Amino acid sequence: MTSSDDGGYVHDPSAFDEDGDRQETAGDSGDDEWVDDPTHPTAAQREFDWRGWVLVGVIVFAFVLSPLAILLWPPGLNYFVALLILPLLPALILAVTAVWATTRP
Repeated sequence: MTSSDDGGYVHDPSAFDEDGDRQETAGDSGDDEWVDDPTHPTAAQREFDWRGWVLVGVIVFAFVLSPLAILLWPPGLNYFVALLILPLLPALILAVTAVWATTRP
């Protein structure tokens, strides 16, 4: 059974010229303009600025200072705080800072 409107992709060899380029037809919407002139990755602002240094500081805090705080936690105090809260807070701060530092307005 063949349908004239199958709703999916159908390869049409007559839609391409001898060089393999797609020929424009009356039904094309022209949504592929970004393919003709894409933005080069070096044109984007990707500098290691103050956001990067804040992220480095939070990484040092999460991977050096927080484990030291867990190690030096006085044994007379509650271990729930030492073994659950102290690792959880730096991980949460690191996650939020990483998302903030890598997104650009």
